[in-house]
Amino acid sequence: MSEHYVTQRHQYAILNAIHQIESQLKDTQMDTDPSRTTATAATNPAIDHSQELHEFVNILSNRLETLNDNNQHFNNESLRVQTLTENICQESIEESNTFLDEVRQNRGIFSQDASSLKEKINDLQNVSYDGTFVWKITNVKEKMGDARSERQSSLYSSPFYSSPNGYKMRLRLYLSGDRNARRTHMLLFLVLMRGVNDAILKFPFNYKVSFCLYDQSGEEKHVIDSFRPDIKSNSFQRPRSDMNIASGIPKFIPLLTLEGENNRYVRDDTMFIKVIVNMNETLLPYMFSLNLSRPIDVQETIFEKEWEKRQGAVNETVGEQPTS
Repeated sequence: MSEHYVTQRHQYAILNAIHQIESQLKDTQMDTDPSRTTATAATNPAIDHSQELHEFVNILSNRLETLNDNNQHFNNESLRVQTLTENICQESIEESNTFLDEVRQNRGIFSQDASSLKEKINDLQNVSYDGTFVWKITNVKEKMGDARSERQSSLYSSPFYSSPNGYKMRLRLYLSGDRNARRTHMLLFLVLMRGVNDAILKFPFNYKVSFCLYDQSGEEKHVIDSFRPDIKSNSFQRPRSDMNIASGIPKFIPLLTLEGENNRYVRDDTMFIKVIVNMNETLLPYMFSLNLSRPIDVQETIFEKEWEKRQGAVNETVGEQPTS
């Protein structure tokens, strides 16, 4: 109720009442005989009281007008402060949104850097320096879906080397094909990468490359294919950027062979691909059949013995040929 007395509406009502009282007092004074009023002014207490009331009404009217002016000023200031507050809040919200956008952007960059660093650490831990590399590909079904929808058409393996001081390279795999083999065949390519020893290596790269997709059923019906580099292609010249253009076998295996639920090449949503650089062609099937669970030095010893055995057999055959 107390708030009502300071409202503009209440103040206007009081002013109207005061103006009416003033008007009535003036009318009363005009109706009074001037000569009689003058003669009895000093002795008539009613006239004195009327004058005092008139002065009081004037004072009250002036104060109410001042109060009304102050109230209007207060309303104007309140509106100005409200507008200023809204502007400050809007600016604060915009600054907060800008800050949050920068935080999200920095978080994305940090996430990418962390992923890149993690990938580099994994590459260093799993790097091969003997010209052979086994690539384990997990979540095959999901990655094939990404390839079909072109969210991620190809995959890169970790880098590996032809020797401790040799060529640096990696594999590139198109799970759903590309170009003329789009959605029909899986593509498997070799990618030459810029390495620290390129200045002392021979270019163009001219070593035979063989791929093997492992049969995980135990029947050893591996898919094996090879290619020899086209030395005129830019893919096999000395790399001038991080990686050359990939090149290899454009129709490595039909996709229908990989899409069955119980196919021999994908088990537990995982496939294994092995690459061998510059190996004797007659020993490729034997190399691909080696037990991967054995240590690398044991595999190399077994391979050397098999090589010596085959070389001995060749020498014996040559020595047993009759002379003409």
